[in-house]
Amino acid sequence: MDIETFRDYCLAKKGVTECFPFDEHTLVFKVMGKMFALSGLERIPAQANLKCDPDRSVELRAAYDGLILPGYHMNKLQWNTVVLEGNIPNDLLRELIDHSYELVVAGLTKKLKAELENL
Repeated sequence: MDIETFRDYCLAKKGVTECFPFDEHTLVFKVMGKMFALSGLERIPAQANLKCDPDRSVELRAAYDGLILPGYHMNKLQWNTVVLEGNIPNDLLRELIDHSYELVVAGLTKKLKAELENL
């Protein structure tokens, strides 16, 4: 999956915005103001940090050694760095993006969940 496909997939989700809060190279995707994905645009091959259930992170890192790694500059238990342009199937990449999005949505306040539902 190239970075443009990754970006389009993230932006197609309900309530998602993109921004550059850290620097001009780190693209961040937020749902209702909460980060669920980010990508260093200067990184080659393209990579993204995605939130993940800690138990699943361990399994994914073992199954995709060198392609799914502990989150770069993130909480290593809850975030993975995923090589987008590696040998990870696109279906799995979309599933991991969905999983990250859903984890963040689950942690939103009732008020933000209601706002998201009404979009």
